[in-house]
Amino acid sequence: MAEHTDPVDDRPEVSSTGLTRKSARAAATRPSRGTIRPTAPAASPVPRTAPPARSLPAARRVGKPLRSAVILSMVAGLVATVAIPAYAATVPPSNTVTLGEMSAPDNQSMVVASDVASETLDRSSYSATTADEIQKKKDQEAAAAAAAERARQLAASAGASLSNIDLNMTAPGSGEVRWPLTSYVLGRGLWDSGYHQGVDLLAPGGQPIFAAAAGVVSTSSESFGGYGVGIVIEHVINGQKVSTTYGHMTYGSRQVQAGDTVAAGQLIGLVGSTGSSTANHLHFEVHINGQVVDPYAWLQQNAG
Repeated sequence: MAEHTDPVDDRPEVSSTGLTRKSARAAATRPSRGTIRPTAPAASPVPRTAPPARSLPAARRVGKPLRSAVILSMVAGLVATVAIPAYAATVPPSNTVTLGEMSAPDNQSMVVASDVASETLDRSSYSATTADEIQKKKDQEAAAAAAAERARQLAASAGASLSNIDLNMTAPGSGEVRWPLTSYVLGRGLWDSGYHQGVDLLAPGGQPIFAAAAGVVSTSSESFGGYGVGIVIEHVINGQKVSTTYGHMTYGSRQVQAGDTVAAGQLIGLVGSTGSSTANHLHFEVHINGQVVDPYAWLQQNAG
């Protein structure tokens, strides 16, 4: 016979009061009617403080310039970091310049003696030179060189002529005044052409010229202005100061120098065509007490 087992009673447990456990718990927590429940004091509301209002667009506007400045400074620093070593590698050491050299671009110096006087520049003391002036100067130098060459050649020929002349010879005559040439052809006279202050005695080149009187040589030059090779002698004749001039003589033929004492009729040079001359002749002048006189008339009157 099968054993009869009672099934588990799954029904809720009922207390003696006729309530379930759940209902009992709810009843325990729920106040009974007529009971006054203490109430907690109401909390006073706490005022809230809002953070300072800042709109989002304004914040962005402030941040953008700052961010741009930071980015630019970073880019500039990067460029400088790369460029400076590259530039330093390309500059040779000889081209480096110190701060002292930059502050003093001209490091030259000059030492001047204490006794050197300073000179004040004047506008008239210097001038500019044009191309025409330079060319003119070159032409003058070339002409002077050519004249010097001709003078050298004439001096050589004069030396040959002098070698055939007795330098101790004197002009014929016995008077205090002598003729400067022993033979001649009369050419232009005093004041011819309005300015001629002497007489031209035409003679072959190389013919001896003699001192017209005793005296002291004041001028003896290879280049005596328009006279060319010329000599001037100072005399005292009959108590008067007399000066005689001899021009256009041959280059290199002068036999006296300034300061020499000469005798009347002494050989002083040779006939030539130097200076302002177109033919061989002697230009002869006479000045008495500084005044120009007719030299040919003076010779005719005084030469013996």
